[in-house]
Amino acid sequence: MTAMADREPEQSPLRTLIVDDEPLAVERVQVICAEIPAVRVVGTASDGAAALRLAEKLAPDLVLLDMTMPELDGLGVAQRFAAQEQAPVVIFVTAHDHFAVEAFDLDAVDYVLKPVAADRLERAIERAVARRGQRRQKVSRYLDELWVPHRSELLRIAVGEVHQIDAERDYVRLHVGGSEAQRSYLLLQTIAGLEERLDPEQFIRIHRSTILRRDHIRGLRHDGLGVWSAELVNGEALRIGRTYLARVKAMAGR
Repeated sequence: MTAMADREPEQSPLRTLIVDDEPLAVERVQVICAEIPAVRVVGTASDGAAALRLAEKLAPDLVLLDMTMPELDGLGVAQRFAAQEQAPVVIFVTAHDHFAVEAFDLDAVDYVLKPVAADRLERAIERAVARRGQRRQKVSRYLDELWVPHRSELLRIAVGEVHQIDAERDYVRLHVGGSEAQRSYLLLQTIAGLEERLDPEQFIRIHRSTILRRDHIRGLRHDGLGVWSAELVNGEALRIGRTYLARVKAMAGR
């Protein structure tokens, strides 16, 4: 355990509800939570409907919520919570990494992959503790962070760190970092779906397969015969699709 487990909590523990249809998964999370002073498990539920009933009676501060359950799944439960004025903080605990965008649309504080590692869950709970006491804010229409699969967990990436997004069939590839430390990550999401969740003041689609952060574009170049390219700050030039040309020119005041 980290230092968080070695010190006395400054506030009363987060009243925590564990929701999972797999008994062994519930038991594993309970064992981990028993070693974390910042949480106190007040109940468990094996399906979404039971989770909502218990949440109404127990008023938990935190819900550790499985994503895939029969009938009412974790996303459905979180949507019900999101509509409440005094909603608990949600941490998704799931074996599936492809719901991350939907999860954070619902203002989840974290997204932990199974099999749950104690240190990973504890880091998530630290985020929940930090969220405690903050006034619940209306979820923004636009994403400010993305969670991408990386090795055995999900990596949190600030949207502002992404400078280019390329479509790769049912996935998008996110390009992050400068030329010396550039990294890329695959996310299961269509480029059209992601475009709708990005702030158009920060990002612009220049091609059916490419979205760029606006401040990554150094200029526009006319290549002749109506063909235009976007010149990037790293010296690369990317062709602008005809469908998107008017919008890109408008960005430049043309």
